[in-house]
Amino acid sequence: MALTRRGLLGAGISAGLWAWPGDASAETSKPTPGPDGFFALDAAPSSLKLAAPPAEPARSLAYNGGAPGPLLRIRKGETLKVRLLNKLPEPTTLSFPGLRAVNASAGIGGLTQPPIAPGASLDIRFSPPDAGFNLYFPHAGAASAAQISGGLFGPIVVEEPSPPGVDLETIVVLSDWRLDPSGQIADLGQADLGRGAGRIGAALTANSALAPLLSTAAPGARVRLRLANAATARMMGIAIEGAKTSIVAVDGQPSEAFEPLRDLVPMAPGARFELMFDMPREAGARVRFVLRGGELGAVPGEPDRPMIVFEAKGEAVAARPKMAALPANPRLPQEIGLERAKRVDLTISGGGASPFAIDGTSFVDWAPKPSFAVPRGSPVTLGVVNKTAYPQTMRLNGHVGRLLHPLDDGWEPYWRDILLVPPGKTVRIAFVADNPGKWPIESASPERRAAGLATWFQVV
Repeated sequence: MALTRRGLLGAGISAGLWAWPGDASAETSKPTPGPDGFFALDAAPSSLKLAAPPAEPARSLAYNGGAPGPLLRIRKGETLKVRLLNKLPEPTTLSFPGLRAVNASAGIGGLTQPPIAPGASLDIRFSPPDAGFNLYFPHAGAASAAQISGGLFGPIVVEEPSPPGVDLETIVVLSDWRLDPSGQIADLGQADLGRGAGRIGAALTANSALAPLLSTAAPGARVRLRLANAATARMMGIAIEGAKTSIVAVDGQPSEAFEPLRDLVPMAPGARFELMFDMPREAGARVRFVLRGGELGAVPGEPDRPMIVFEAKGEAVAARPKMAALPANPRLPQEIGLERAKRVDLTISGGGASPFAIDGTSFVDWAPKPSFAVPRGSPVTLGVVNKTAYPQTMRLNGHVGRLLHPLDDGWEPYWRDILLVPPGKTVRIAFVADNPGKWPIESASPERRAAGLATWFQVV
């Protein structure tokens, strides 16, 4: 299922909820740094309650004891300073794939930096070039699948200089968990799952609690919801009930404001969406965000399940003006010169009994040579050809691109770094290779990466 504007318009930390009044300063939600200005982030074993009693809390992994980990939040123009301490029994890294960070801070183990050994720490310091909402998580080779599935993921916000006027800002990270009969996390690192549909779990969480996550907002309040899918394999079709909603940002970048087709937001693993809506003016009325069972082909026959519920409660607020789009990112080009772009097609094959492969090669470790190299500033059109029986979600690291229309006669009015490619189909994206270094093109599912779906390109 592709998200297209043509169709759409033609028809505090580790708490259960991150939410602030719309007039709150970003300073109120920033993590507290140490005396040297670095925020300490510990990756360590932990526990998480994922099943009803009498099940014991599940053995998990966490950043600073939480899954998701703490909200990292800075203003655009500030320097992000994080000290990662690895308290795991295996190497790890910390990556920020949606931030378009400089290559040295990308956190891609074995490609941009060595993995961080058990007991070691690493100081990470860079200034994100864009405002936006993204996720952070490990990128440490085959170990990443079990680390992320075990709980190592968290949200990061780079606040724009002039945020839009809202009454409530809420951040929600969705995930799923595959449990055994005793309520423990099951099948971590099981290789054959990555060659199939992936590790899809029946326990669903919104932030650190089992779904649904319940929140209240004043009748008539304008809400900004930053929503992310941190599941490693589950594609989430999130239906919106009870409010007219506008999508204002996709994959960390502002977009033209538009309504989702059929009031459904298709969220592949790793995808991020920002939505704005006005609460009903009737006290007690609800706005629900519901996982549609079987939508996107993730779990056929699964029932619908509410993930987030907002209830109108308290004193009504004055009506706000018509919703407007977020300001465009001035660092991204208004036009991409397709006529002079380097054209690259990558073909995905395999699955089932065989590993996945890109152009006939299954990823085991980063190859000594890139799939392709381009000079800095060059336009690129990248096609992903899916010859497998499964939907594929591919991530373009270090860059964001425009989804091209099937006949290459234009592009969608939003930027993406996650591509959803249905079985037997081809999806193309256009981008400007403006971030120097070595960058992966890989499955957004760490299990699929471990099962062969990764390669890299170089911007020189």
